[in-house]
Amino acid sequence: MTPDASSAPAEEPIGRILWRLAPMIYGPTVLFALGEGAVIPLLPVLASALGADVPTAALVAAALVVGQLCGNLPAGWAVARIGERVTMAIGGGVALAGTAGLVWAPSLGVLAASVFVIGLSAAAFGLARHSFMTTRVPLAFRARSLSLLGGTFRLGMFVGPFVAAALIGLFGDPHATIWFFGLCLVAAVLLVLLGPDPEVEAAVATTRAAGRRGRNGSGDDVEDTGEAVTGAVPTRRDPGTGVIRTMWRHRGVLARLGVAAASLSAVRSARQVVLPLWGVSIGLDAQTIALVVGVSGAIDFALFYASGQVMDRFGRLWAALPAMLLMGLGFVALSFTHDGDQAAMWFALFAAVLGVGNGLSSGILLTLGADAAPQSDPAAFLGSWRTLTDAGGAIAPLMVSAVAAAFSLSIATGLMGAVGLLGAAAFARWVPRFVPRR
Repeated sequence: MTPDASSAPAEEPIGRILWRLAPMIYGPTVLFALGEGAVIPLLPVLASALGADVPTAALVAAALVVGQLCGNLPAGWAVARIGERVTMAIGGGVALAGTAGLVWAPSLGVLAASVFVIGLSAAAFGLARHSFMTTRVPLAFRARSLSLLGGTFRLGMFVGPFVAAALIGLFGDPHATIWFFGLCLVAAVLLVLLGPDPEVEAAVATTRAAGRRGRNGSGDDVEDTGEAVTGAVPTRRDPGTGVIRTMWRHRGVLARLGVAAASLSAVRSARQVVLPLWGVSIGLDAQTIALVVGVSGAIDFALFYASGQVMDRFGRLWAALPAMLLMGLGFVALSFTHDGDQAAMWFALFAAVLGVGNGLSSGILLTLGADAAPQSDPAAFLGSWRTLTDAGGAIAPLMVSAVAAAFSLSIATGLMGAVGLLGAAAFARWVPRFVPRR
């Protein structure tokens, strides 16, 4: 790992760095995820109200993932040319247009297009934050800051459905949740545009630190002019080398570490599909399934910051490998319990194991992408990286559905466990060995 811009001000306390990033990064993330998490469960309901059958409603809901998958590469192009802050603001504005389409969609086609547009905006919003953190956060704190970013997204997605339930109970209309999403988007865009610019504050903090070092005799004398005097924060934007050229230049990393990351995304996505299906398959009622899945999600959420601590203190592999092994072995073991006498007990146990594994993986994809990205122009690379990981997450539910239909849910579950174990081997082979303490 070569020194990069983000490693310069590592002596600044992490609490101060995270507080500075809160208005620009973490606040908008919570708002966007909270609104999106409230709307996602209602997409099939909205489609059904327009006359869709179950398969068609599922396709409408899937348009969100397809939009996010298609939006990563254009988002990388946009961030490289107009900057993270402007891209986030534009993404929020486009998502508002998609939200209006959800409210007034006259047909299934318009509804699906609106969901697709929201997915595109989510890709732009997410990649801009990822690129910003890659270039602005010190290397010693990178994993913790990105794990916290993943945790804020999980918080919004976890709380969002409960907010939706409360709003529907209060107003008696699913569209109230869409209006709530719109308000969250407006607040997020205002935070991005009107909040304190962390790039400016980072430049001032770096200059002051350099000035103190000069006055203390630890380096050359530096006049505190308020301008950036190191490479810690770029003061002008490099137009970059283009998305396609960047993909070709880094094809080796994308084909090895990127595919390993895609396997992690696939196992994560499969967990969300397999657990509810497994509960139904062994004859549990909806309340029990919701309780088991909820406990698994709570364990997942509780561990998100621990993953960043492990990665920053001991290296990325110490979080990636245990997470993949737990999820891979958990799926494999679960696949043998379907017809047992204690199937419900094993279901609850392995759901908790999968929650621990997923919690330990929080921030890994963001951190590995940031580590592998060229620090002078990360956006184009991150667009390719996120396309691979999103593709893994999009393909996994289709694999589970196809294999379960052709053979059985147990075989589909075991197959996803095998994907997890292969991903663990790929991480063990290709994750760089370094301990980023300094």
